[in-house]
Amino acid sequence: MSNLQFVVAGTGWVAGEYLKAIDARLDADVYGVVSQDTEHAKKRLSELSIDARVFSRYEDVVQDPNVDAVVLCSKPDVRAEQTVLAARHGKHIVLEKPMAMDREALWTMAEAIHSNPVHTVVGFVLRWNPSFRNTKALIEDNAIGRVFMAQVDYWHHIGPQYLQYSWSKSSKLGGSSMLSAGCHAVDAVRYFAGDIEEVSAYSCRTWADSEYEFDPNAIAIFKLKNGGIGKVSSSLECRTPYKFNVHLLGEKGTILNNQIYSHKLPGQTEYATIPTLLPDSGDVSHHPFADEIDNFMVSMRLKTKSDCDFFDALQSMETCFAIDEAIASGRSIKVQQRGF
Repeated sequence: MSNLQFVVAGTGWVAGEYLKAIDARLDADVYGVVSQDTEHAKKRLSELSIDARVFSRYEDVVQDPNVDAVVLCSKPDVRAEQTVLAARHGKHIVLEKPMAMDREALWTMAEAIHSNPVHTVVGFVLRWNPSFRNTKALIEDNAIGRVFMAQVDYWHHIGPQYLQYSWSKSSKLGGSSMLSAGCHAVDAVRYFAGDIEEVSAYSCRTWADSEYEFDPNAIAIFKLKNGGIGKVSSSLECRTPYKFNVHLLGEKGTILNNQIYSHKLPGQTEYATIPTLLPDSGDVSHHPFADEIDNFMVSMRLKTKSDCDFFDALQSMETCFAIDEAIASGRSIKVQQRGF
C-alpha cells in the first residue's frame, strides 16, 4: 500500500500533535493543512519542519484526488459539515471530539458515513493510554469480573491559560461540561463497563464571576446495560491539578487507576500497583495521538474497525446529549441506542 496522504484541518494545539504523529510515520505523509489563516498555517508547518500544502478552503481538500484522509481538528461547530463532505468524497476520517454539538448533526454524520463507507477513528485518545490499555486487558482477562460500579472523574481547570478557552467557554462552541471535555470520562465508562442505558444528572457554577456560558461542573449517574451502575464527574473550573480517576468495582476484584485487587492473586492482602503511564496530564503532548494514528493505519491495512470508530464513539456522544438533557429537564433520560 502506498503512503496514505493526510490533510489536517486546523492548526491548533491538538492539530500539532496529529501533524507530528503523521509526519513521523513511514507509511503516511502530511499532504497539507487547511486553515483560513494561511500565513499562520505556513508558520506552524515551518515550526514542525513539515513540507506540505496549505489550503484555505476545505472544499478544495475533499475534491483533491491525492488526498486519502482528513483529520478534523477544526472547531466543533463545523465538524459535522466537514465529516459529511469527507464521507461523500470517499475520504477516510480522523475526527476529534466532541464529534458534534447536537443529536441532529451527529445523525447527519452517521447517515453520511453509513451511505459512503469510509474508515474512521474518533479522538477519545485515552483509549490508547498505557494505563487504559492495561485496565482493558485485565477486564478482558476476567481479572475483576463484571464491572458493577464504574466511577470516572475528569477534573481539569480549562481557563484563560489555554488558547481554546476564548471559544470553548461559549455555549455555541463549548456546549457543556460534558461535551467540551467530560466526554472523555463518559467514553471511559463505556470502554470499561459497557453501554449506558439511562442517566440522571446535575450541574453547577463554580464562581460568581465565571466567564463560562454554561455550568462548568456536572455529575451524572448511570444505569449500565450490564445491570450495574456508574458515575461521571466533570469539572472545567476547579482548584486542583489535572485528575482523571478511574475506579472500577467488579464481582471478582477492583481497579483503582493503576492499582488492582483481584481473585487471580489469591495471596493478595492489599492493592498491587502496576507501573505505567497514567492519564494524569492535560498537556496534549502527553496524550497518545501517535498510537491512535497507528491503530487507524493498522486497521486500514487489515480492513478492520479501528478501536474507536465513528459508530462506537457515537454512543458516547449520545450519552453526553442525554446527560445535558437530564440536567436541563431535571428528569432521568434514556440513552438512545441507535444502530445501522
